[in-house]
Amino acid sequence: MRKIPMRKCVATGESLPKKELIRIVRTPDGNVEIDETGKKNGRGAYLKRSIEALEVAKKKKTLARSLECEIPQELYEELQKLFGE
Repeated sequence: MRKIPMRKCVATGESLPKKELIRIVRTPDGNVEIDETGKKNGRGAYLKRSIEALEVAKKKKTLARSLECEIPQELYEELQKLFGE
């Protein structure tokens, strides 16, 4: 049996299988992007695929803290569309 890679959500603190999370990455040139493949270069942070986790990350600035940079409002809006609201 293969080991399932687990990652921790920066908003909720839950350890979940990597497939249930979305990776947000700060690229070496300073851009913050959604990493669909999970393989982009740069500092990454994982977020649970739910509106609730997104709200917590936005309110407490956990995403900004873990990526060590400001998160643009457009990224939060893009994530909200992706999570379906």
